[in-house]
Amino acid sequence: MANQFKFIALLSLLPATVAMAQTKWTEKKSGDVVFVANTGGQSLGYSTTSGVKILTVDGLAFKDLNKNGKLDKYEDWRLPVDVRAKDLATKMSVEQIAGLMLYSKHQPIPAAPAGPFAGTYGGKKFAESGANPYDLSDQQKQFLEKDNVRHVLITSVQSPEIAAQWNNKAQAFVEGLGLGIPNNNSSDPRHGTVATAEYNAGAGGAISMWPGSLGFAATFDPKVVENFGHIAALEYRALGIATALSPQVDIATEPRWARVSGTFGEDPQLSADMARGYIDGFQTSAGDKEINGGWGYGSVNAMVKHWPGGGAGEGGRDAHYGYGKYAVYPGNNFKQHLIPFTEGAFKLNGKTGMAASVMPYYTISFNQDTKNKENVANNYNSYIINDLLRKKYKFDGVVCTDWLVTGDETAVDQFLSGKSWGVEGLSIAQRHYKILMAGVDQFGGNNEVAPVVAAYQMGVKEHGETFMRARFEQSAVRLLRNIFRTGLFENPYLDPEASKSIVGNPEFMNAGYQAQLKSIVMLKNKGNVLPLTKNKTVYVPKQFTPAGRNFLGMETPEKLEYPVNIETVKKYFKVTENPEEADYALIFVRSPNSGGGYNSDDAKNGGTGYVPISLQYGPYTANDARATSIAGGDPLEKFTNRSYKGKSATAINTTDWGMITDTYAKMKGKPVIVSVDMSNPMVFSEFEKSADAILVDFGVQGQATLDLLTGNSEPSALLPLQMPADMKTVEEQFEDVPHDMKCYTDDQGNTYDFGFGLNWKGVINDARTAKYKKAGVKP
Repeated sequence: MANQFKFIALLSLLPATVAMAQTKWTEKKSGDVVFVANTGGQSLGYSTTSGVKILTVDGLAFKDLNKNGKLDKYEDWRLPVDVRAKDLATKMSVEQIAGLMLYSKHQPIPAAPAGPFAGTYGGKKFAESGANPYDLSDQQKQFLEKDNVRHVLITSVQSPEIAAQWNNKAQAFVEGLGLGIPNNNSSDPRHGTVATAEYNAGAGGAISMWPGSLGFAATFDPKVVENFGHIAALEYRALGIATALSPQVDIATEPRWARVSGTFGEDPQLSADMARGYIDGFQTSAGDKEINGGWGYGSVNAMVKHWPGGGAGEGGRDAHYGYGKYAVYPGNNFKQHLIPFTEGAFKLNGKTGMAASVMPYYTISFNQDTKNKENVANNYNSYIINDLLRKKYKFDGVVCTDWLVTGDETAVDQFLSGKSWGVEGLSIAQRHYKILMAGVDQFGGNNEVAPVVAAYQMGVKEHGETFMRARFEQSAVRLLRNIFRTGLFENPYLDPEASKSIVGNPEFMNAGYQAQLKSIVMLKNKGNVLPLTKNKTVYVPKQFTPAGRNFLGMETPEKLEYPVNIETVKKYFKVTENPEEADYALIFVRSPNSGGGYNSDDAKNGGTGYVPISLQYGPYTANDARATSIAGGDPLEKFTNRSYKGKSATAINTTDWGMITDTYAKMKGKPVIVSVDMSNPMVFSEFEKSADAILVDFGVQGQATLDLLTGNSEPSALLPLQMPADMKTVEEQFEDVPHDMKCYTDDQGNTYDFGFGLNWKGVINDARTAKYKKAGVKP
């Protein structure tokens, strides 16, 4: 004892600098969050409300996440990610791993007062509760604590600061639970444009605005999408988002498919190159943000979708609905649909190597399971996941189902119905078990842990505890890896003021706007009418939108309004409502939309419900359609033939066509310029001769179109899709084959084929067309 007192006395006599040398970290408090800086090591962040303390080992600071007073391997940021993930997986209970396998339902912040995404605060709607917009809802607390959910899908946020504050609250909440595993928050794409928003070089916004995926593809330049990915990742991380439920790389071989607009077009090689650029941009951290191997605080895990490609839905119908559950392959072209994954997402140029996660599509890839001969949805198909994705293509990242795939189907035409295609007869727990055995790690849109635990018990009964525990830990390691690599275990906290300065800053807004300019395709320029002379007088007809329903089935009112911000137009031209006074007419339309290929009234009146999807504005009768569908069958239907041969459809927005022809007549030979906001390929023969110039965009601010029309910028984009000559060629093309349509030729002799576009000099022929038009030959 005396010797111990002497030693302590000696220590007290040491210079202060020597004592300080033993501690290699400092800390700074901001509100409830403490930020720790390790000299030559990782920066940490923890909440004073969570009960977590700092451990000092070798003079360095570590978070004692499980509060056991010692440094566990998973808490040691000096160790490799896989060592940490495996250590933590062994410490987790079955219920904790099951919770890690869940991906929450959509979470608006604050929660909506009603509808499918509703939530409460102390049992009351947000507006009546007195809660802050960044507080956790009752439902969020429930699924984070009771169901061990750690993957949260964020939808709308009021502002970047509120998003950051909510993130900090949520991270502090889960930091205080169990093993201290942080949330891995995610988002669907959120960088789309607001067409009426005005761009100002010095102004910021809620988030930077970029063209849609087809617009990126139209640049034919993967560097543009890589730059987007880098900027978007910085904005995501500033919002507390570390996983992107994107990119969507299905090749759009079926021109009628409702999700064509979310793809990089129909060409496999262009899609692969765009996928690679996108994911490299999102996942790669550089400089002081890098932790290891390209991963770090600037990284966002990319969840590439939808394996093995969902772009071959029969008749163009989409598998969010029972009426669109089948993808068909009349051209025996299944393998080309894998190219954007195998040659793009899994072969990155950057250090992260391959996409962190994969999402299979809802579809039943009809008759493509050559091993087990199962016609079940891709999420359930062991051949599609285990044999192809895991074994053949060596993907060991996270596989996450699309949303609602384990639910019961309640109607063939409801978006929010369950989508358990091909396994409708199984119980919900059995569906979870089948998905796990197929090689999937995670369940999208499921907040409830019980069916996953039940699936575990099924596995124990069939294979034994040792096998099933190992299967669960395998998924846990994959899921934890994505949380460790992005630095969330060290510091998941944000500075709300920093978030405000990052998201939508002027530099990012400008980069997005420049990309928009590069994404607009000029298809026609008769007599070099473009560029237009500024300050001339223009006539812009108003656009009529009939009443209808959105994809959730909610009613939408009819509208008559300018389809572009008319105040922005006035900065370029004088505007008149009298065509006789106008020098030019500017007409803004959307590509034809005839619905999803199913008519509920037809079904109620004794028909099958199946109708054509038309790519033209005017009435269309499908006389050239298949007499017998390739695939069919649903527990809620008494037939298997889903043919719509001889049935008719008219575009919901047929008035857009009328707007063009009516304006052409009123202008009496004066120039008519048509700008098309395109979601799908379309039949141009209906109106092309009534237009002197045609521009096509894939989701831009109207101002970007005006900058091209007036010569502030020169068109440089190319078509990422073929434009069909007529609906007969659409019916005769194969759903699974790209570049197999006869394309429309206009009155200038130009054919609207993949890779076509004009600039001021004429048809574009450059390095891009040399590379991709050669690659885009018909198989």
